[in-house]
Amino acid sequence: MSYQTLTISEENRVALITLNRPEKRNAISMALIQELMTAFSELERSAARAVIITGSGKAFCAGMDLEELKSLTGRTREESQRDSETMAQLFRGVYDFPKPLIAAVNGPAIAGGCGIATLCDFTLASSEAKFGYTEVRIGFLPAIVSTFLIRQIGEKHARDLLMTGRIIDAAEAARIGLINEVLSPEQLMPRARELAAQLIENSPASLAATKKLLNSFGVDELNAQIKAAVDVNAGIRATDDFREGVSSFLEKRKPVWRS
Repeated sequence: MSYQTLTISEENRVALITLNRPEKRNAISMALIQELMTAFSELERSAARAVIITGSGKAFCAGMDLEELKSLTGRTREESQRDSETMAQLFRGVYDFPKPLIAAVNGPAIAGGCGIATLCDFTLASSEAKFGYTEVRIGFLPAIVSTFLIRQIGEKHARDLLMTGRIIDAAEAARIGLINEVLSPEQLMPRARELAAQLIENSPASLAATKKLLNSFGVDELNAQIKAAVDVNAGIRATDDFREGVSSFLEKRKPVWRS
């Protein structure tokens, strides 16, 4: 398949997905979401035994595309619900992908981009990478990713990141368990390929079974939490704070909260 927002290559049974919107800092658009889900489906059926995902240019993924963000304020509740369900499907697709999935985070991974990076099995980061969930700054919230985040780093760290909206460097991300390793920029891709090569030496059936087992723990609770998060995600878009937050962000001014 031909892709517009990403590229896929394969070498030595390791596939590489590169988010390829460098002029937009690889920001998330609906097209990117759909193409990523298609790519995961394609690679699940391919001969690749492990997958690396990275970004082109200086960013991994800078969150939602500004044009997409602007359009969200005019959505109906039903449209917002469908959008939220699509985002949940993407995150679940990353989390449940049956083959080893490695994020090579070459630069900022913000908001939804942070979710994509940290839901992979392994998250390797350049020392120049940044991480954060900045949604509260614009009257939004990272509802869907929150249930995964608590599992990864614990409630206290999750509350810190989600409620302050602060951006952290790679060293702090490693310290709190959000990522696995910090590397120099020139070491990032070689290390990702080294890890992929190590993984594909293992039994493919055992790796798939291990992932399936790990993901089965607490799955009923996870399903319920994601369903609730989708509803909250859709509902917040109807608030005055969300409209003001998005408008102030696009207009590069300080928001005036009315709630």
